[in-house]
Amino acid sequence: MAGNSFGTLFRFTTFGESHGPAIGCIVDGVPSRLPLDEGFIQTFLDKRKPGVSKYVTQRREPDSVQIKSGVFEGLTTGTPIMLFIENQDQRSKDYGDIKDKFRPGHADFTYDAKYGIRDYRGGGRSSARETASRVAAGAVARRVLETAPGDIIIRAAMVQMGPHKVDRSRWDWAQVDQNPFFCPDPVMAEQWADYLDGIRKAGSSVGAVIEVVASGVPAGWGEPIYDKLDSDLAQAMMTINAVKGVEIGAGFEAASLTGEANADQMRIGPDGKPVFLSNHAGGILGGISTGQEIVVRFAVKPTSSILTPRHTVDRFGNEADILTKGRHDPCVGIRAVPVGEAMMATVLADHFLRARALGQ
Repeated sequence: MAGNSFGTLFRFTTFGESHGPAIGCIVDGVPSRLPLDEGFIQTFLDKRKPGVSKYVTQRREPDSVQIKSGVFEGLTTGTPIMLFIENQDQRSKDYGDIKDKFRPGHADFTYDAKYGIRDYRGGGRSSARETASRVAAGAVARRVLETAPGDIIIRAAMVQMGPHKVDRSRWDWAQVDQNPFFCPDPVMAEQWADYLDGIRKAGSSVGAVIEVVASGVPAGWGEPIYDKLDSDLAQAMMTINAVKGVEIGAGFEAASLTGEANADQMRIGPDGKPVFLSNHAGGILGGISTGQEIVVRFAVKPTSSILTPRHTVDRFGNEADILTKGRHDPCVGIRAVPVGEAMMATVLADHFLRARALGQ
């Protein structure tokens, strides 16, 4: 299977399946002598791990990370870093009834069509369980970014659940860690709780929109044409399980704006440097960072594993009905929030190292 690695200079490769013995990643390109320990990485994994509230899958995985290589006496050595996470709460029997059926909305059919074999236990390699490895790699990327100019801060929040959007006039980053939805709007967080309770009890699911913001990124990162910073960010977010759309800055809304409204006008600030009066571009112009906040949003589809019977076919060519038992997220977008942060970090770390290699 190809396509398991991401990045150019900062590059990571993930491995493992949902119900296999372990998952993890190998991170390459990390400079030497950076402080790194399991406790730092665990901080980010704990934000993504399952079973932390009734609104996510009740699979109980501690997601305890082990550093197997690339670190000596608390410092990176410059060699590949292997991060290892054991699977401890697999319930493969939940999938026995559907081992020959293709779940609508899942990758069952396409994996079978491509490889002639699939791991039906929780989706195997196509499971969102793989994203824990990305979060671990993203923690390493944050250490790399600590050596970059300025003070880079990467944060993400859920801004929409189903049809219900946050009120941006109530946006408060401090609220993101105060509710189970990573919601910056405390009023909407309460409404989402009631809404998702109904969805969960009905055995259904709902989608979401996540916004990832990076501040403190200096101007000049990114390459023009085919290695644009925004194209790499779009690819990074699209590789996350269940993501079906990505936008930068104003995104699709830009299509409804006039040229006057969309243009991010500029003036000279008190320090003699250019200042932008708006940020419809999302902090990137011509594929290169402007120094403004980099803003990316991505849409996550509803979890396809639901209890409502759906029409499908099996691998023998027969029509069938299917319902998916087991422990599933009623809104998989919740745990996608720290994954989006991680992917932003890996892309920025990669472009930082590329800019440094060019002496920029």
